[in-house]
Amino acid sequence: MAFAQKFIVADDHPLFRAALTQALRQLAPQAEIVESDTMAATNEVVTRHPDADLILLDLHMPGAHGFSGLIQLRGQTPDIPVAVVSGSDEPYVVRRAIDYGASGFIPKSSSLALIAEAVGEILDGEVWLPKELADAMGDSNEEETRFAEAIASLTPQQFRVLNMLTEGLLNKQIAYELSVSEATIKAHVTAILRKLGVHSRTQAVIAAQKLEVEPPKVES
Repeated sequence: MAFAQKFIVADDHPLFRAALTQALRQLAPQAEIVESDTMAATNEVVTRHPDADLILLDLHMPGAHGFSGLIQLRGQTPDIPVAVVSGSDEPYVVRRAIDYGASGFIPKSSSLALIAEAVGEILDGEVWLPKELADAMGDSNEEETRFAEAIASLTPQQFRVLNMLTEGLLNKQIAYELSVSEATIKAHVTAILRKLGVHSRTQAVIAAQKLEVEPPKVES
């Protein structure tokens, strides 16, 4: 196998980024590894490195709402596989991650050797899951898959507007935050409603709640 030479490690915890980097070095000692600690920074890194071979993504990144970061990356950079690395490893979370386009799901409790093995298989084109999760996660959900496709069809700016809608911001506030006119925001909202197949801001916010993930389990 020809090992990848460029990885993007997106996680807001420095110690875990270091652990992922160590695991990647076991697999590909000479690889370039680029790190990011927020969703905005991840988008910037991906823009600068469109030739990356793999993105390792924490679901609970600042600036992302649940699965929104994963769906956004898959929609904007479909040629770069994304492996979710998360402490939320319940079977239904794993199922949704795969439905939303992840090429693998690596629990944060995994050993460095297992992370390296997972990355190697993903680079070979496989979808990698721990065996115990693969056996427990159930069948794909067609409705969630269709919703993921609709979310992925949003432009980056429309995606930012949707996130701000879920935070309860008004058009005027969103326009101020994004330094555009209120008319531009109204146009974005109209496009978002059309792409999501809903008829109001409230329905769009309710639809976006499908992206949420239960908070990660806290170890005692």
